[in-house]
Amino acid sequence: MTVLVLGSGGREHAIALAISRDPQVRDLHVAPGNPGTASFATNHPVALTDPDAVVALAQQVGADLVVVGPEAPLVAGVADAVRAAGIDCFGPGAQAARLEGSKAFAKEVMAAAGVPTADAVNCVDLDEVEVALTRFGAPHVVKDDGLAAGKGVVVTSDRKAAVEHARRCLEAGHPVVIEDYLKGSEVSLFAICDGTRALPLQPAQDFKRVGNGGTGPNTGGMGAYTPLPWAPTDLVEQVSREVIAPTLAEMNRRDTPFQGLLYVGLALTAEGPKVVEFNVRFGDPETEPLLSLLTTPLAQVMRAAARGDLSQFGEGLEFRTGFAVGVVLASEGYPGTPETGRPITGAESPDGGPDPDVIHAGTALDPEGRLVSAGGRVLVALGHGETLTGARQAAYTRLSRIELPGGFHRDDIALTAAEEEAFTAMSEPTSPSPSDPAQSE
Repeated sequence: MTVLVLGSGGREHAIALAISRDPQVRDLHVAPGNPGTASFATNHPVALTDPDAVVALAQQVGADLVVVGPEAPLVAGVADAVRAAGIDCFGPGAQAARLEGSKAFAKEVMAAAGVPTADAVNCVDLDEVEVALTRFGAPHVVKDDGLAAGKGVVVTSDRKAAVEHARRCLEAGHPVVIEDYLKGSEVSLFAICDGTRALPLQPAQDFKRVGNGGTGPNTGGMGAYTPLPWAPTDLVEQVSREVIAPTLAEMNRRDTPFQGLLYVGLALTAEGPKVVEFNVRFGDPETEPLLSLLTTPLAQVMRAAARGDLSQFGEGLEFRTGFAVGVVLASEGYPGTPETGRPITGAESPDGGPDPDVIHAGTALDPEGRLVSAGGRVLVALGHGETLTGARQAAYTRLSRIELPGGFHRDDIALTAAEEEAFTAMSEPTSPSPSDPAQSE
């Protein structure tokens, strides 16, 4: 098949790289892509939220399958337009994408489906915000109801900061969702869905705060690792039964079947797993380590999901053994206004070719063809190992070869779990590993 992947970040680089390993893929295109995807696929310019432009490009390249990476095109109805043109598309339609496009809608669906989640109130003015903050108490969880590129959530014990975040959202024309704080380690669980069935990936954990020890403001994610040696052994089964299956059933009841990637953000509370949020696309940076371990042919799974029938993958998705760790290299100024246009060296493999374990997230080529920074999160360095400690060492060793003036990274991605790796055996889960105190997108 010929596949077109939409997007330009690290998530899309990782998706395209995994698709390129599928033996049924003969031709791979990415739009707009980045210098990393250009090393193994054909990049094309496109306006991602313009359904007509995407359809025209898909027809131009003869795509048999279109894979939508980011959330904005999904909410804009790109998947609907691609399907209407008779092309298979991996990604939910605009109505189903409201699970991410509106926090209030997601809460409504969860309530109807009986999915365990935090109590919440939808607020349209500051008076309602003040009442809700008093009701739930600190830590305060304030969420922008709309899309916010991973930075629309504030979790703080500072009431003034909570009110100020709510004010900014409301002034931008967005309602806000105030909810009870869920205490517990956070876990990301993705599932590929065909409308009625779901194939879960193995759990991962990401690190949202910008600084070591979970300090500083929220980011889109500073690193991630998988699998989680401390997670309950029945976690995937329990979440599939209590969260994913009833959510798919409720979406079907509303005549908006969910086909694509359902991202379940969880807090492992004392009462069991509860949903922090839904996203309708692969998460970043969890996608990078997760897909680097996937051995099931990804394009074939996505096409089956797009066609509404995952039954041929009844045994589930398969992953190679061992661990994967991804560490983000960020630009100076991130998560505020990042410095861009700075030269990047050392991102290639030792032989001078592309390094499959260096994922491009915010890069570009300058007029002289040199690699430069072009965003806040610039690269993700991956490491693999039979132990989590070994995978961390490999990731940080790879990162140490890369130079970006003013660039920075967290030093503690997967550190706590690696220190606990003096295993109480993986068959007997330990207490959950602490993660950043951020209930965020």
